[in-house]
Amino acid sequence: MFRKILIANRGEIAVRVIRACRDLGITPVAVFSEADADALHVRMSDEAYCIGPPPSAQSYLNIDAIIAVAKKSNADAIHPGYGFLAENSEFAGAVKAAGLIFIGPTPEAMEVMGSKTSARRAAIAAGVPIVPGTTEPLKSLAAARDTAAQLGYPVMLKAAAGGGGKGMRQVEAESELHSALETAKSEADAAFGNNDIYLEKVVERPRHIEIQIFADTHGHVVHLGERECSIQRRHQKVIEECPSPINDPELRLRMGEAAIRIARTVSYVGAGTVEFLLSDVSREFYFLEMNTRLQVEHPVTELVTGFDLVREQINVAAGSVLSFKQEDVGWHGAAIECRVYAEDPENRFFPSPGKITFLRAPSGPGIRDDSGVVAGDEVSIYYDPMISKLAVWGSTRAEAIDRMRRALDEYAVGGIKTTLPFFREIVRDEEFIAGHLDTGFISRFNERRYRTARGSERVNQETSRDIAIIAAGLAYARAQRKASRDYEPRDQSKWKLAARSSGVNREPRRRVFERR
Repeated sequence: MFRKILIANRGEIAVRVIRACRDLGITPVAVFSEADADALHVRMSDEAYCIGPPPSAQSYLNIDAIIAVAKKSNADAIHPGYGFLAENSEFAGAVKAAGLIFIGPTPEAMEVMGSKTSARRAAIAAGVPIVPGTTEPLKSLAAARDTAAQLGYPVMLKAAAGGGGKGMRQVEAESELHSALETAKSEADAAFGNNDIYLEKVVERPRHIEIQIFADTHGHVVHLGERECSIQRRHQKVIEECPSPINDPELRLRMGEAAIRIARTVSYVGAGTVEFLLSDVSREFYFLEMNTRLQVEHPVTELVTGFDLVREQINVAAGSVLSFKQEDVGWHGAAIECRVYAEDPENRFFPSPGKITFLRAPSGPGIRDDSGVVAGDEVSIYYDPMISKLAVWGSTRAEAIDRMRRALDEYAVGGIKTTLPFFREIVRDEEFIAGHLDTGFISRFNERRYRTARGSERVNQETSRDIAIIAAGLAYARAQRKASRDYEPRDQSKWKLAARSSGVNREPRRRVFERR
C-alpha cells in the first residue's frame, strides 16, 4: 500500500480523497494555488505545497509543477480527482515517466476514450450502438453541412477532446451551422487546447443514463449499475439519481454488459463511467462517451451499493484485486444528489463569488454533504463555483425525495447566492416526483415556473383591479352620503308651506333641513 498520495486537485473532491487516504492510513499531500492558500483541503492535509498563481493554467493544470511537488514530498502516487488533469493522457504518461503511480486508467486507454471520435470507434468495435454521426473530427464547414444534411436537423456539435457542455452547440437549421461551428471550436480550444469538433444527430427527448464500471489489473471488470443524469442545465448535470426512476433490471443488465464490453476493448483499469442516451419510448440506447475518471456524482452509487469507490481506486492502483465480484453488487434503496453551486438562480445563474459568512449544512439519517468549504471561506472567481454535493438515501425513491426536501430546507448559506432555492422548487415539481425525466427537463421546468409566475401576476392584477373597483365604489358611496347630509333646499319656506297645506306632516327627519 502507498505511504503518501498527492492529490492533484482542490475543493470537495480533494477533501473526499484526503478522507479516503486517512481511512487507509495513507498520508495525504495537497497542492494549492495562491488563491487557495487557506482552502479547506489545504488545512486538512498533512503537507501542502503552492504550485502557482490563481489561474488554473498556471497552477492546477501545470503538469511540471505538480510532478515536482510529488517528488519533493516523496509521494508514491497521484490521485487526479475529477476535472483539471484527471482525463489528460499526457499527465498520466508524465506521472508514469516520473516513476510514480497514476491512480486511474493507463495513458493509452485515456488516449482512446478521451477523444470522443476515437471513443465512438471503440464502441463500434465493441458492438455497442452509437448516436448517428461522424467518427472523425469535421474537416471543414462544407463537411459539416453535408453530414448535417444527410442526418437531418437538428444536429449537435461536440468537442472531440472534452465534455461538461463546453464546445457543444445544438443546431436547428443550416443557417445556424457556420456561427455555431465557429463558437464551438473557439470554446473547445479554450477549454481543452483542442478545437476538433464532431457532429451527431440529436436524439429527441432522451434520458442521459450512465453506467459505473470498475476494473482491476487482474482482468476483472464489473459494473455497479446506472445513474440517471438527465436533469442538466447548459449540458451540465445538476441532479443525479441511482438507480434511474425507470428501475428496469433487464435494461440495467443490457447497458451494464455494453459498458463492460467497451472497457475490455481498451483494457481499462480503475473507475470509469460509460454514458448513454436512452430513448424513453423505445428503450433503445446509444453510446455517448466515456469518462476515464471518478465522476462528480459517484456518491449516489456509493449510497446504493455500499462500496467506497475512492478506496477501491487506491487499492486497484496499488495492484490489489477488486474487493467485489459482479454477483456481489446489489442495489438497495434510492439516492439523489444535488450539486450546490455559488450561483444566483434569479440572475441567469451567474456565479456568485465572495465570502461565505454563514453555513449550516443539513444532517440526520440518510444525508451526506460532500463539501469543500466552511463558514469564513472565500468562493474564488477562478474556479468552478460548486461548493458542495448534497446526497441523500432512502429505502424508496419517494422517501429519498422527502429526505432531500428536508435537507434542502435545512441547508443555509450566507454571504453568497446559491442554487439551493432552485433545487427546493425542483424536488416539489410534479414531473420530477413522477420520474418523467429527460435532458429537456430544466427547460420545461423553467417554462412551468414562468407560466406560474405570469399566472400569479395576472391573479394579482385581477385582484388589484377588483380591489380598486370596490374601493372606488366605497369612496363614491361615502361621497354620496356626505352630499346628502350637507344638502339644503334653496327655498325651505315654500317646502314647509306645501307640507302644511296637504295636511300631512312632512317634516324632514333630519335636523339638517331646518333653517339655521
